[in-house]
Amino acid sequence: MADIVRLGRLQNPPFRLRSGQLLAALMTASALMLAAPGAALASNSTHKAGSAKAASGSTKAKTANSSRSATRGATGRSASAKGKKGVTAAEARTAAATATRPTRRSASASSIQEASNAEARLIAVYEMFGRGQARPALAKARDLVRDYPNFQLAQLVYGDLLAAQVPPSNALPDTASIAKMRGNPAMAELHEESKRRLQALRERPPANTVPSQFLTLSTRSRYAIAVDASRSRLYLFENSDKGLKLTADYYISVGKSGTDKVTEGDARTPLGVYYITSSLDPKSLKDFYGAGALPINYPNPYDVRRGKTGGGIWLHGTPPQQFARAPLASDGCVVMANPDLKQLLRKVQIGATPVVTARSLQWISQPQAEKETQSITSAINGWKDARANGNEAQLKKFYLPDFQRSSKKSTEGISAVDEEVKYAQGKRVQFKDMSYLHWRDGDDTMIVTFGEVFEGEKSGRSRRQYWLRQGTDWKLFHEEILG
Repeated sequence: MADIVRLGRLQNPPFRLRSGQLLAALMTASALMLAAPGAALASNSTHKAGSAKAASGSTKAKTANSSRSATRGATGRSASAKGKKGVTAAEARTAAATATRPTRRSASASSIQEASNAEARLIAVYEMFGRGQARPALAKARDLVRDYPNFQLAQLVYGDLLAAQVPPSNALPDTASIAKMRGNPAMAELHEESKRRLQALRERPPANTVPSQFLTLSTRSRYAIAVDASRSRLYLFENSDKGLKLTADYYISVGKSGTDKVTEGDARTPLGVYYITSSLDPKSLKDFYGAGALPINYPNPYDVRRGKTGGGIWLHGTPPQQFARAPLASDGCVVMANPDLKQLLRKVQIGATPVVTARSLQWISQPQAEKETQSITSAINGWKDARANGNEAQLKKFYLPDFQRSSKKSTEGISAVDEEVKYAQGKRVQFKDMSYLHWRDGDDTMIVTFGEVFEGEKSGRSRRQYWLRQGTDWKLFHEEILG
């Protein structure tokens, strides 16, 4: 693709597909985007064009030269199967204008949140082409690859738009070339990346909803993160006294083998509720990790309880020569483009920013979230009252036999019940900064974080408790004393 940028024309394309096929392929992608009018404009409204300084070396040129056909195959094969000749530009634009019925209700422009700058500009290219504005789309694509020379999907689209300038041919599609393209892993990965970016930006979360894991979040956590692996998407929420608000979302990659990590080295991304534990200085990391890394606390106590192993799960960036990775590409980490990760690095709080990683996010309304918290709130209050009353028998009912606690102060040899009764000494206590994070995957679990201050005192403990539902009752199986 370095040759394309330099000379403005294709150099020895690996698969000689007709320009009509190229147009039809881009039309398909554009039609998806047009189902949500204004999406590209909304997502690009507050971003300024960035500038990537990485040089386009021979490796990138080779990669780009092998990546000009990711989205061409489906339409080309369809035309071949029907015995049609090349699709003209006019036919492609007509099809794009009519193939706009969404499978879900489209989001309005005002409800579509910001995507990353480079992605928003790519989607604008799709949208322009779908509206029949081929030359402006080409100009936008040229500017995009100039600013982000390592963005392989953008290079592919630019190459397609350049090829689309070639007069259409009446020759039948080259089926041998199409079959060869089908078997090219790089093409398949870029096609899947394009598909997931478009899907996530077209099928927006319903208005005034949050992921089902975020029942209540204390304002001490200023941001929250949720990952939807099925859409290759990370959603960033800002938290205030008015609740969570979706402020941005980004394309991401997960493990080569998918999700639901179980053992060390299985190349899967874990599923669950985690917290950012640190922020690693990029100067201390290899270039492979890009702009930095944010480790999470996998395995968490619930993972340990189920015998899951492994570690070193991070949110991190990409090498300088690579803008984004394929949807399934990491050894288990969540990988973001470096410009996107830099935005995240400025917002997360160590130990206070929750990270939900889900196979597919379910979105719920505030009333639904409040309803979900009723049973665990009742259990927490019962635990608090039994402790304040010094009722050891009643307090013991809230603990599983294998309950464990981690704290800076050793309590070895002292049962949790005895310690709690002695600690409370019958004093009245106020709980504050409550957070309830729900996780359900066979078992029903709740991660509850709160601070407590006894009457007459100015400060107290901060706790993070892990509860497991057994029948209609909630039981404590792990607690961390945070400070």
